[in-house]
Amino acid sequence: MTALDHIRVVELANERISFAGKLLADMGADVILVEPAGGDPSRYYPPFVDDQPGNYRSLYFMHYNTSKRAVVLDLDESKGRQDFTELIATSDVLLESEPRRRLSALGIDYEDLCELQPGLIHVAVTSYGRQAPLSDLPSTDLTLMAAGGPPWSCGYDDHALPPVRGWGFQGHQTGSHFAVMSVLTALLHRDISGEGQLVDVSITSALNVTTEAASYSWLVSEETVQRQTGRHAAVTPTGETQMRCADGRYVNTGVPPRFPQDFSSLLAWLGEVGLEEEFPESVFLEMGANWEGPFDLSQIGTDDTITAIFMAGREALQLIAANVTAYEFFTGCQQAGLSVGIIYSPEEAFEDEHFKARGFQVELVHDDLGRTVKYPGAPYKLPASPWSIYRRAPHLGEHTDEVLQSLK
Repeated sequence: MTALDHIRVVELANERISFAGKLLADMGADVILVEPAGGDPSRYYPPFVDDQPGNYRSLYFMHYNTSKRAVVLDLDESKGRQDFTELIATSDVLLESEPRRRLSALGIDYEDLCELQPGLIHVAVTSYGRQAPLSDLPSTDLTLMAAGGPPWSCGYDDHALPPVRGWGFQGHQTGSHFAVMSVLTALLHRDISGEGQLVDVSITSALNVTTEAASYSWLVSEETVQRQTGRHAAVTPTGETQMRCADGRYVNTGVPPRFPQDFSSLLAWLGEVGLEEEFPESVFLEMGANWEGPFDLSQIGTDDTITAIFMAGREALQLIAANVTAYEFFTGCQQAGLSVGIIYSPEEAFEDEHFKARGFQVELVHDDLGRTVKYPGAPYKLPASPWSIYRRAPHLGEHTDEVLQSLK
């Protein structure tokens, strides 16, 4: 039993929403990908299996379309629209990212479809919202990210360098996450009220509220955060968090010690690796371990005692890092209850034993390739509702006959 058993989602193929469709499909929904005769362009996006372009070899498409079924319908033809409306009549959700007014011009927009299926949840994901003229203009993940704001907070301490856009189509994926949250919320609402609804998701708006402190710092106090190397953007620059370990690899300390237990664990760790005598500031770690009441980080720089304790925690981590490997530092901090991370390439992160132990690697047999392909697993765990990749990405029109026959 999965969270979305018996829920049917019709997805009009578009790279902006493919991740949303994947998340819903892997959660158990019957997601039917509707493509034109030539197929969605993303079927031919690199990279490719064995670096060999060709049909059904796009790793991009394979990743974003797991667990879906695929049909070919020409919505510009009356037969295609008739098949589409019959499909909608059996469906719970329509997920689309069509140009403004296209569906209305074809007579298959929400106002038309909800007469066929009153409980329909229609989720439209566009660049700036369904009614915004800007949504008619071409866009890419890069332009949406720039307009939405996250790159402002990403980059280096040297502001002579431009901002950095995060990899991985984060703009499209952020919009897709808001679409999925909208679907789940609307399904719960329908369970209570029996009503469907139209949900209008703006990718730029979704990005603008996903800027950590940047947007609300401006809205609350008209202050502008500044990007920093490997750490959170902030109005006031913060101390560096990246440290080089004995094996030459770098780690990011993330959240420093700030509770008595943190300082106590750090002090014990110093002793375990034989470095306590090399660190005369251990006295401040002892003070932190015995601290009573809240440890107010806002007092750093003004309260001498709090500042000394906090800095001792930072310096102790630096000393340990310089004497152990990056992985030893990572596991040691985990055991001490401190959040840190090794600075990995994506390929290295995927092969980390920590991710493997959490089941993040999922192997899927590809009958079309004659081999097993290793996929990234669930972005979240749902213990009471198993998550799974049910099938490989569909071939173009692979399920057209199957789906249309089921409507008769």
